[in-house]
Formats: sequence, C-alpha cells, structure tokens
Amino acid sequence: MGLKTYSFGLFLSLSLSLVTQAENITSDTYFYGQSPPVYPSPEGTGSGEWAAAYQKAKEFVGKLSDKEKLNLTAGTSVSNGCSGNISPIERLGFPGFCVSDAGNGLRGTDYVNSWPSGLHVGASWNKGLAKQRGAHMGAEFRRKGVNLLLGPVVGPLGRIAEGGRNWEGFADDPYLSGKLVYETVHGIQSSGVGASTKHYIANEQETNRNPGNNEQGEYTEAVSSNIDDKSMHELYLWPFQDAVLAGSASIMCSYQRINNSYGCQNSKTLNGLLKTELGFQGYVITDWGAQHAGIAGANAGLDMVMPSSDTWGDNLTTAIKNGSMEASRLDDMVTRIMATWYQLNQEEGIPNPGIGMPADITAPHQKVVGKSADSKSVLLQSAVEGHVLLKNINNALPLKSPKMISVFGYDANGPDFLEVSLAQQDQSPLYQNNTLYTAGGSGANSAAYVDSPIDAILRQAYEDDTSVMYNFYDQNPEVDTISDVCLVFVNSYANEGYDRPDLSDEYSDTLIKNVASNCPNTMVISHNAGIRIVDDWIENDNVTAAIFAHLPGQDTGRSLVEILYGRANPSGRLPYTVAKKASDYGALISPAQPEGEYWLFPQDDFTEGQFIDYRAFDKKGITPRFEFGFGLSYTTFKYSSL
Repeated sequence: MGLKTYSFGLFLSLSLSLVTQAENITSDTYFYGQSPPVYPSPEGTGSGEWAAAYQKAKEFVGKLSDKEKLNLTAGTSVSNGCSGNISPIERLGFPGFCVSDAGNGLRGTDYVNSWPSGLHVGASWNKGLAKQRGAHMGAEFRRKGVNLLLGPVVGPLGRIAEGGRNWEGFADDPYLSGKLVYETVHGIQSSGVGASTKHYIANEQETNRNPGNNEQGEYTEAVSSNIDDKSMHELYLWPFQDAVLAGSASIMCSYQRINNSYGCQNSKTLNGLLKTELGFQGYVITDWGAQHAGIAGANAGLDMVMPSSDTWGDNLTTAIKNGSMEASRLDDMVTRIMATWYQLNQEEGIPNPGIGMPADITAPHQKVVGKSADSKSVLLQSAVEGHVLLKNINNALPLKSPKMISVFGYDANGPDFLEVSLAQQDQSPLYQNNTLYTAGGSGANSAAYVDSPIDAILRQAYEDDTSVMYNFYDQNPEVDTISDVCLVFVNSYANEGYDRPDLSDEYSDTLIKNVASNCPNTMVISHNAGIRIVDDWIENDNVTAAIFAHLPGQDTGRSLVEILYGRANPSGRLPYTVAKKASDYGALISPAQPEGEYWLFPQDDFTEGQFIDYRAFDKKGITPRFEFGFGLSYTTFKYSSL
C-alpha cells in the first residue's frame, strides 16, 4: 500500500469554507481536514545500528500471545513511584520496565541530585558538558531502576516569551537546541537508559494545552498550533531530527493539536514526518493522558499509551479482526518497543524496574542510592557554565576581598523546607520559597541538598574574614552605607500547566532600585526560568553588575560564588533574546487565548513563520537589550597589527 498524502492547502480551504457556512459550530469536524492524512504507519526498518536490536525484538515478538503484545503497548498500575510502568512477561524473562520524569533529574525519590535545567545547559553552549550531564544523570536513573528517562525537552522551542515550560528546553534556536539534544541523548543512553525526547511537536504554550471545561463550564478543545510546512521543518522539527540521529529510544507526543489534529493521533506528524521523513526507529509514547483516540491513534503512528489506556487493550485485537487495523501495525508497535530494550542492552544487568522508586517516600522502603561521588565535578561545572554576565561596569566583578557584603532579596536564602514533593506556585511571577534552583511541574527534580547563595557567601566570608549583613524579607531594607558591595537576589518562576503572567515583576524591580539608591556598588543576581525584562534598573549607575543565574540545580550557591570571586570565568551566553520592553516581542509574548468565532476550538496561527526570537527582532529592526548569544566574561583582549 503506497504512502498517501494530501494537499494542506486544499484541506484548509475546504475546511474554512465549511466553517463560514456554519452558524453554530458544535463539533471539531470542520477543522480536521487541515492536517493531511498519511497512512499506513511505516514499520521500523532496523537499519544501521538498530539491526541487531530489531532482529532480537522480532524473535521476541514472535513468541508473544496477543494479550502479551497488548500489555506492552499501554501502562499499568504498579505500586511504585515510577511515572509509568509496563507489565513483565515472566515466562520469557522480561521484567517489564519503569519510566520516570524528567529531563533535569529524577523526580519523586531520594538519594538523587538536582541537575541544572535544560535552559541552564543551553546558556553554557557547551556540547561536551551536555553529554556529560546526560551520562551522569542517566546513571542515576539506571541505579534507581528506571528504564526510560522522560526527557530531554526540545518542545517548546521558545516561540512564546512567557511560555511556562521554556526552562526545560535548551534554546530559542533550532540549531543550538539540536546540537545540545543530540549530545544529551547520547549521554543519557550511554548509561543504558532510554531517552524520550519531548514534546512532539509545536507544543509552544501551556494555556489550553488540554481540553476541558472553561470557567463558564463549557467544554473547550485543546489549542491547535496551526503551522506551515516550511516553519515546521526549519524550526520545530529540526531539533527532533537531531534527537532521532542520536538514536533517541522514544519520542513523546504532545497534548495540544497540530493543524487541528491531536498530537498523539496526528498521522502527518507521526507517520509522515517522524517515521517516514526522519526514519525514526524507536517508539512514540503519549504524554500522560494525551490519548484522545483508540484505533485512530494506533493507525496514526502511536505505539505506547501512558499511564494506561481505556481504549486499546482488547479493542486492538477486535480492530484487527474487523479489518480496521492491520495485525502488522500491532507487531510493529511491540517490535519498536522491544528493539529499544535490546538496543540499550537492558536485558543485561539493569536493576529491577522501579527498585529505587518507592510509592510512598514516608513509608518504610528499600534504600537505593542513585547519586554518585563521581558526578560532583560535572554537577558543579554544569551549574557554573549556565551563568550569564550581563553587566560589569569598571570590572566590578570579580570581587576583590570585600570587607563588608550586604545581601538582600528573597532568592538568596535556602528553602524553608526540602522535600521530595516540591512546592509549586502556579502563576506567581516569583518564587517565594526562597532560592529558585529548579522550576515547577513534572520537570522539577529532587535534590540531595540545596547549597543556597547565602550559605556559599558565608563560607567564603569565613575564609576572607568578611562581614556579611543580610535581609531576605524587606522590599525597602536598611542598607549599611559603607558596604563594599550589595548583592540583590531575585527570581522569575515558571510552572508546567501555566504560562508566565509577566516577564518581570514590580516587587523585585522595586527591591533592586531601593537597594541601588543607597548602595553605589549594587549587583543583581536573577535566577530565572526564562526571559526577564531588566530595563527598569539595568542602566542605573549604581547597578554595577548583573547576572542571569538561570536554574543551576542544587549547587546554586557554590557555582555562583565561583564566578563572583573569579575562580571561574563567566562563559555563559544567552540562549534567547532579551527585549528592552515586553511589547517588543509583539504577538509572541503571550499564549493564544480562546476567542473569536471559534473560541471553543482555540486556534494559534503561527503566522510569523520562522521569525521567532532573534529572527523576529532582526526582521522588524528592533534593537534588543541583550541579543541572542550575548554574554560578558572576565577575559580582556585586543586586536593589533591587522
């Protein structure tokens, strides 16, 4: 059967003409022609490095009953702390497997490290470091009995400046994002743990990412990312291609719709782009609860549903019997899943699935240590290299044996509590549980400890015989006028499920200006989960230095002090563009909202094409405050004899 494709333009025009004829839209039917159908779902070829794994997988699948095949395609309930589980097949010695969050470190358990976020790694622009981070992080997952790491993230790419999950990805640029995801996947999978690169595809906002009832009690479909073919290939597909080239075991399909077809049943993006154009050999897994169709999803290229499925199971065998699904499609689904297991050599030596993932951390459970002393240097270096020095007047940094340091701001202090379940503030522009070392949602990771900025500053002060004054709580604190330097700590929070309400906040900006009005050597450190607007204070003469510290993980204080005192050179560079004012981002500052004639079926038209972030600024002739790739260092040099 040949691969069938249809014209996007034809279906779009037919769809819109039908819509204009309808007075009241009561279903999603009118929109579904926009994403062209591509069938059948291509079978994995087992080409290249996948050949041996596919041969083993096919032999294994040949021994399975129909029921055993079905059990491999959907998650099941198991009493452990894994995000999802696949049932064992004991008669064949298959132990099942555990999948868990996330791309910045293991969530929901003990004895693991909190690693720097994807955005922090993006700011390092360091491919080698990305690979090392992935390898050490993957090893922690393996020791804890996790077969599949639910990350890294290259979707969202960062189209929307206020995007709530931009911090999980690497950069607002497909080339940089692709280079770093390639190395990260290699690193993770070198430990024998699979990578599930996500969220595929055009998942650029949290607002209306899922269907549900709005505030008026009316059912609203998920937002549709309406995107043209050129932009799809040149921006959003690009880093996924690099993940596929790296051998990513899995690709996670996203919640929202793409051209009005849900991401986990979109035959164009799954069958057409991913499995045909990119030649993807692994399996497609849903985001949690992202299945919106039964047989249609399987035929569209979906291979595994998490955390469970009410519409697959025996319905798949019924579909095969009545001819609405080919038996070869089920075999391909299972073969792809098992091929990754063999490709990663998980049949040999991996701990029992979920052995270090207790269902209840407060109940008695087996002690399984995931972290290793071998990771300490990589953990610290990856934290150091994501800091970006934005301003440094008259070489105010590095610090030169100050006799008195005054520290201000809610972000300087350590957490009030440190638990496996991290506190979340859904839509707050700042995080008031003190220092922000990771943001919120499924990407938030557990920490072995948190070395806060004030902890690290006090340790250094002890060595240097420096006096340290601090006030974490007042917006207009008293400032000792003979302080050699005043350090002000603020942050910008983000959380899965919500887009950020602003790119700055009045409280933090006022705090900075209040301190600067009384201290001629004020330095600002911002731990930010994405872009922050700084023009309210960046040109203040008394603000002599500013650092975007991003999300460094548990070594946040230690890594910062290395830079403040010059033991490390600030080599970070911005992986996004910082505007002078929020409005400079234009329509791409905020997520699309349900509005207009089709407000029950939210539409987000990517009419800007490829012109996001620095491309948009260049096209419009807008001068940014700090351009993509900006970053100062302590190094000085000059050209001569040219």
